[in-house]
Amino acid sequence: MGRKTWHAKRNGTFTFRNGNRWQIHVHSHGQYGPQCRGPTAHTVVLDTETKQWYAPATQLWRGRLHVMGGSKENRYTAGLEIWSLAVKDGKTLEKEWSEIPIPRGGPHRACVVVDDRLYVIGGQEGDFMAKPGSPIFKCSRRNKFTCWVMRLSGKRYPPLPKPNSHIEFAWVGVNNSIILVGGTTEKHPETKKMVLNGEVFQFNLDTLKWSVIGRLPYRVKTTLVGFWNGWLYFTSGQRDKGPNDPAPKKVTGDMWKTKLKLNL
Repeated sequence: MGRKTWHAKRNGTFTFRNGNRWQIHVHSHGQYGPQCRGPTAHTVVLDTETKQWYAPATQLWRGRLHVMGGSKENRYTAGLEIWSLAVKDGKTLEKEWSEIPIPRGGPHRACVVVDDRLYVIGGQEGDFMAKPGSPIFKCSRRNKFTCWVMRLSGKRYPPLPKPNSHIEFAWVGVNNSIILVGGTTEKHPETKKMVLNGEVFQFNLDTLKWSVIGRLPYRVKTTLVGFWNGWLYFTSGQRDKGPNDPAPKKVTGDMWKTKLKLNL
């Protein structure tokens, strides 16, 4: 799965089917506006049959919506909560969210359900903070990336081959494996600029081993990944400055696909 095996398609998007309905998930939990403004708790989903918006969370598992970790109001302190809410047919069954702790918090991680198990992968502890007194909430660099893998029960698994963050939707479960695409890793040691990842990672849940099974046509973070009929897709995100510069630059709307070949 080298760079030459990818096929491009512009302006792609992903939707998800829930029974007889197609739903477009728009996760707006993040922040209010550009730079380092404060965080928001809002998340929404559009049901294309009823044309109504609902409030989902990061992951749906066992009939409950789950929001895990993230950052506190100052954008740096890692959240250690998992909030969940029972739902059915697009409506809530409870009036309040339930809370349980998570061993390690932080934003920009992957929350994956495979074989009725919920996994939390990568992310970072800490994030850019607004400079005090800045009228535009200008960011100051201050963050630490993580590479751990954890099941909701608290069981630890082998870490990623390297630290990886900004992978919230850059994953897909295929044949008892978790596939991760792109992301960001530790900052450049000299320039301190963000460094993007261009690998396709596989975590085999039978052998509990990570491997690199391919490379993207370019490095990219915060991309959206899907799998259909043997093809691995990714679309959107922020790509690198070029083959020789892994720093982020252009936000892209392209869609790419390649035949997925897993390691056994």
